[in-house]
Amino acid sequence: MPPCFFLRVFLFTYKEDELMKIIKILGWLLLIAFTIFGILGGLFLIGRGFYELSITLFVLVFLIDFFIINPAGYPYRYMIPALILLFILVLYPIAFTIRTAFTNYGTGHIMTRQEVVERLLVDPIYTYAVDDGLQLKYYVYVRFEGTQPTKDFRVIVSDGENTYITREYKPLKTEAGELILGEAELIKLEESGVRVERQNGMIELINDGGKIFKYFYSPEDPTTFINEEFFKYSILFPTLSKIEFVDSLANRYSIRQNEEGKLLLYGIKHMYKLGLAEVIENGKSVVKTVLINTSTGKPLIEENGTIYDIDENGKKIVVAGYISNYGLKNFTRIFTDPTVSGPFAKIFVWNFTWAALSVLFTFVIGLILALVLNNPNLRGRAIYRSLLIIPWAIPAFISVLVWKNGFFNETYGIFNKFIITKLFGAEPIKWMNDPFWAKVAVLTVNTWLGFPYMMVVTLGALQSIPEDYYEAAAIDGATKWQRFWKITFPLLMTTVAPLLVGSFAFNFNNFVNIYLLTGGGPAMPNTTTPAGSTDILISYTYKLAFEGGRGQDFGFASAISILIFLIVGSLSFINFKLSGSFEEVNR
Repeated sequence: MPPCFFLRVFLFTYKEDELMKIIKILGWLLLIAFTIFGILGGLFLIGRGFYELSITLFVLVFLIDFFIINPAGYPYRYMIPALILLFILVLYPIAFTIRTAFTNYGTGHIMTRQEVVERLLVDPIYTYAVDDGLQLKYYVYVRFEGTQPTKDFRVIVSDGENTYITREYKPLKTEAGELILGEAELIKLEESGVRVERQNGMIELINDGGKIFKYFYSPEDPTTFINEEFFKYSILFPTLSKIEFVDSLANRYSIRQNEEGKLLLYGIKHMYKLGLAEVIENGKSVVKTVLINTSTGKPLIEENGTIYDIDENGKKIVVAGYISNYGLKNFTRIFTDPTVSGPFAKIFVWNFTWAALSVLFTFVIGLILALVLNNPNLRGRAIYRSLLIIPWAIPAFISVLVWKNGFFNETYGIFNKFIITKLFGAEPIKWMNDPFWAKVAVLTVNTWLGFPYMMVVTLGALQSIPEDYYEAAAIDGATKWQRFWKITFPLLMTTVAPLLVGSFAFNFNNFVNIYLLTGGGPAMPNTTTPAGSTDILISYTYKLAFEGGRGQDFGFASAISILIFLIVGSLSFINFKLSGSFEEVNR
């Protein structure tokens, strides 16, 4: 071979080695960057109170680094995508649910205590106009772009003796990029260095560092009311109403609406402040930092994650709530609160009945149809199989809505309009308003949706049974009934039993069919929770978390979710043990 060939091979090999080195360096740099960002992200989440997510992230970063750096972990590198999904979509939600179950997290208790205290101290909502405070006149000036006003503004304030101007405000508290509280200093106009132009004694134009602001609105000037809508929705509500004006004596002023609907500038005070007070804690008198009502001077009371104020009659008034540890209260409430334990017990019993009957009906019907279709002498078996599998092939939510509106509608549904009233001459059945008939309806629909699956599974299991067994039994004189119970059913259950356990677990948490058909209704009487007669535990949990009439109760819903997990897990384990499922695999 010519020497140039070996030269080309050498150069190619050299370039390939260099390329691999570059790829490895880039890989290590990416791993270092991932680790740094992962650690910083975890620290950020800890600062925000997301402890479970931060721990999940730290463990995930550690495992990924370990699998990549350690040569012994090489086979596990291919599991990294699955590992990421496992931690984020499975382990973290489980940890978050467990943590939430021991808190009062829900409507009125969404924020942490620190966030609630900050809001009570700075939010303009928690302020009041001072009775003897000075009411000031104010005039708003807006910068224009062409003929269109902008949201850039200046405010002139007058107390009758002096004229003040506010320039750029200082944000004191923001949340998700939105202003919560801002502060603007009232500067005497002559000391501000701002140039103004007057007309008939009225300031018509402000020149602030080259920016021109024109007179736009004042509640005292009817000629500016044409601009009131833009002023309210573009300047006042988003920004100006959240700004407090502070003079040289530290007096504070803010725009408030009076009883006549006029937007005036009042002297204000914040309702609450931090201070030291003597409180009773664990039976002992201690001095600690508490929130104090600035108008009454009384300290606020905190109980079970709720902050109360005391009115002049000594009655407690709820001010705000925050997330706090609830201990086992969410769990004990299920059994000790009569308005909860009664509905919960009924739902619990119905949940077992619903799951067991659903499995029983679908399996029995599916088995009967499978035995018929397994007969080799039956003509048109392929057509029958195709027709009987249709309920399984159609999306469940479509079938449920068809049953709800086409069959079970109390006014024009097929059952009531044609069968019950015309054929039998009876009174229409209240499918959705009577607890018994509502349960019949949901079981009927679930059986319709579930029997094709059982039919297909059972048919496959039947075809796997050797014909020799039946021939030997027939020679021994066994009847068809004996052959079914002695051969078919035992061999069938060996294959189908694990699927029946899985079907029970699925129906135990079959939220969609219940929710779409009856919404869990009709409602149970004498309960403080949104419990319905056809609710199962999972739909009851959903209502507690998202549809409660008294608000959302994520803590209580999480406690019930844990109970559901323990129930389904325990039942599945017991069923697997009793049925001997997976016995062959274990051996």
